[in-house]
Amino acid sequence: MTRPSKPLSKLSESATQRLNGYALAAGAAGVGVLALAHPVGAKIVYTPAHVKIVPNHGEIFFDLNHDGVNDFGFYAHTARTTSGFLGFLDVGPARLRQGDAVLSIQNGRHACAAALAKGARVGPPRPFNSNNVVMAFVSSSAGGKSTAFCPWVGLTKSAYLGLKFAIMGKTHFGWARVGGGFLTGYAYETIPGKSINAGQTREEDETAPETGTLGGLARGAR
Repeated sequence: MTRPSKPLSKLSESATQRLNGYALAAGAAGVGVLALAHPVGAKIVYTPAHVKIVPNHGEIFFDLNHDGVNDFGFYAHTARTTSGFLGFLDVGPARLRQGDAVLSIQNGRHACAAALAKGARVGPPRPFNSNNVVMAFVSSSAGGKSTAFCPWVGLTKSAYLGLKFAIMGKTHFGWARVGGGFLTGYAYETIPGKSINAGQTREEDETAPETGTLGGLARGAR
């Protein structure tokens, strides 16, 4: 699916405050992110967040490792058409940088961002896609015909994106949690090439199953 062309824009900074050597995450597309990372020396850096993914408001970026450079971004779009409704949500690398990618699955002929359960492993040899990949797509027509695909459609609990990105040419793995139309947290493993479990916030985590809610894009649009 071809997404509307648009220039990439830098994330506007809404707060800058240091605690234990890590910065609060920058705001995305005018929406503030209040984020606190683990102290220096931690092998996994976790950032809690509360960023609303707003349709038709441009790309919503986030910076996994707090180096001031956006790593990934969401793009949501909804529209009333002459024949019905169209809506989609996708995610992908914020810039063209070798090694940045989203863990994906194949849904028929569509490449989709995987909706991982808490505890799922993110790392090799799982498949990653360096393009923008769809999380949810829905469309309907006045005649009652509807189309929906990708695993985030109608999801009723929080789920995790698996992420791969480069720091100084080294591959690192991470995750981002999405629920209720919000980005609610993200983390990455500081040891290059080492896998991380979805939802893991420290090295000794056992990442028990999680419950929660996710307001799907399609359901919210309806």
